[in-house]
Amino acid sequence: MKLTDPQKTISSSDSRFRVVAAGRRFGKSFLSINELAKFSRMPNTKCLYVAPTYRQAKQVIWDELKNRLHLVNWIKRVNESDLHIVLKNGSIIYIRSADNREALRGAKYNFIVMDECADIHSDTWYQVLRPTLSDTGGHALFIGSPKGRNWFYDLYSQGGENDWNSWQFTTLDGGNVDENEIIQAKQDLDERTFEQEYEAKFVSYSGVCYYSFTEHNIKSMTEIPPTAPLHIGMDFNIDPMSAVVCIQDGENAWVIDEITIYSSNTNEMCEEIKRRYPKRGVIVYPDASGVRRTTASTGITDHLILQQHGFNVRTGSINPPVAERIAAVNSRLRNNENQHKLYIDPKCKQLREGLIKMTYKEGTRQPDKSSGYDHITDALGYYIERTWPIRNNRTEKYMPTRRSTGRSMR
Repeated sequence: MKLTDPQKTISSSDSRFRVVAAGRRFGKSFLSINELAKFSRMPNTKCLYVAPTYRQAKQVIWDELKNRLHLVNWIKRVNESDLHIVLKNGSIIYIRSADNREALRGAKYNFIVMDECADIHSDTWYQVLRPTLSDTGGHALFIGSPKGRNWFYDLYSQGGENDWNSWQFTTLDGGNVDENEIIQAKQDLDERTFEQEYEAKFVSYSGVCYYSFTEHNIKSMTEIPPTAPLHIGMDFNIDPMSAVVCIQDGENAWVIDEITIYSSNTNEMCEEIKRRYPKRGVIVYPDASGVRRTTASTGITDHLILQQHGFNVRTGSINPPVAERIAAVNSRLRNNENQHKLYIDPKCKQLREGLIKMTYKEGTRQPDKSSGYDHITDALGYYIERTWPIRNNRTEKYMPTRRSTGRSMR
């Protein structure tokens, strides 16, 4: 397999444990396939590839790995249901996810790849997989894009110690993305997201989710256009039901109102929107789970209730990853060029407080929902992410915008 110069540097290292922090589209999957093939060429070896989720494990590497091994006529048989490949020399390559790390116990391996390991719990390595290399003296490759300074950063910091080596390569170093695209991404993203996703830097977020928010984002719209449609982000939690009411002005979004109703349901929220803004076109960006569930006693789904009230519904089949939704909001609050494209009216005090105080659980990249600030900020995130999404070229995609057949209010 033909490798780029950075990939060759990593592959040629004889360090037992190798850690690679790389920007998006660096070629992490291709390098992983190369290393799995390199170790499995030795007879009767066992190699393991682990991704954060089953879907990633299958979609990121499975088909390409089969194709590469088929081209060199190494394959004896393929087990599609169990996701493993038996080679003619007796070696086996297993594809697994970290969804249930306990299921990874009990085996022994000669080589392990942990892909996007910043999204994998540290116990998967320390308590489950590290012992599987002890009998064989096996090697491991840790590779992914940084997500703050978590356990992946700790591994990276061990480079140069004993059997450890570490590298840091940007997206541009990978040679797969045009420089103009990098320049465009720098304009589209906020500074910290760009540094993390494209420059592979271990950015410290100090626990705050919406770190781009400042008082520069607090501003009233000078004049609200009387006929402009309302863009409403909505979270279906019943206690409280939460919505943000926005106006789009080109590339700018203005949050002109917030609605929070306790012990409520979707129908009551719709009635309140129509009471406050009669005879307005309404486009709602709801929680995608509302296509199946209901907050009313009628048994009708939340999305259908929105449509029955004449609202245009825009959503996907599933919600985007929480990290991407938060990153999308941060990039509108202030991007890498120090531009503000999201403004919040001073009267939206709950949203302002949520943007200031919403934090991650200690030691994780999971938002702390115990604070109660997640409902109003989620509502904003559904709208912003659907309208100005950040695409990290993930294999795991969600469906494009779906419009309802219901007509907007006139």
